[in-house]
Amino acid sequence: MRLVLLGPPGAGKGTQAAIISARYNIPHLSTGDMLRSEIRAQTTLGRSIEQILSNGGLVNDEIMIDVVAARLSSPDTAAGFVLDGFPRTLGQALALERILAGQSLDAVIELTVNEDEIIRRIVSRSIASRAAGQPSRSDDNPETARRRLAAYFDETAPLSDYYAEKSLLARVDGLAPVDTVSGSIAASIEGLR
Repeated sequence: MRLVLLGPPGAGKGTQAAIISARYNIPHLSTGDMLRSEIRAQTTLGRSIEQILSNGGLVNDEIMIDVVAARLSSPDTAAGFVLDGFPRTLGQALALERILAGQSLDAVIELTVNEDEIIRRIVSRSIASRAAGQPSRSDDNPETARRRLAAYFDETAPLSDYYAEKSLLARVDGLAPVDTVSGSIAASIEGLR
């Protein structure tokens, strides 16, 4: 099963991707995790990514496509995957089709959440990290969140129409309780298969 999760930052994609991964026994491929790994390693690419993200931007298509293509070539993705954070642009969606080399996606799930709730979630995530004695993510603050949301709505939201035209898209209310969201996702996946 090959799935993509769409939704703005803070919509709950990571939480739901982990549930999907366990339910369908497929790897959760978080581009955010892939990028944060590069940042932690302080590679040249990682330092460049860190600067882009801390300014509220999105990493360019070329870098993301290379990172994702490398990950999708791993043996553990042969039976499927759930992509969290990719594609974010139409160019990335077209590249994903090339990377999949004739295999198609089974479903694209879009988590819908209003902007005020996203800001509240991101700020809460930062507070919880600090309370647990962990560093908060550099992009977990209201100003950066607003810039990331603006970038999302400009660049990523058009993918909804693209995947809807391919009859792959299901929209799920991301504001519902976690179990309700995961149940809606499972029903949507089954309905699109």
